[in-house]
Amino acid sequence: MSQYFPTAEECGHHVIFGNISITTYAGKHLQISVVDLPADSVVEWHQHPHEQMGMLISGKAMFHIGDEVKEINPGELYLMPGNVPHKVVPIGGPAKAVDFFHPVRDDYR
Repeated sequence: MSQYFPTAEECGHHVIFGNISITTYAGKHLQISVVDLPADSVVEWHQHPHEQMGMLISGKAMFHIGDEVKEINPGELYLMPGNVPHKVVPIGGPAKAVDFFHPVRDDYR
């Protein structure tokens, strides 16, 4: 086992919001999550105390963060401050995003 290069087996694997799969890995203070959004999925309105930011890496998605709504395309960034409600819906097919959380979400280890 490498201290610096985690294998797929060392990562967390979860299904959230019905059919959305995530792969996660956490350090001491920061966590990464790769999110696969099927075409028919919805990340329903929710909020958490963790700061979350990320980048859409494929597909398109409508991001609702607080009272703002924006269509996000690959390469675009987003920020969800702690305790701000947010929702994500892929547009026209599947999408993939990379999220970073601080502090680490123990429920996603």
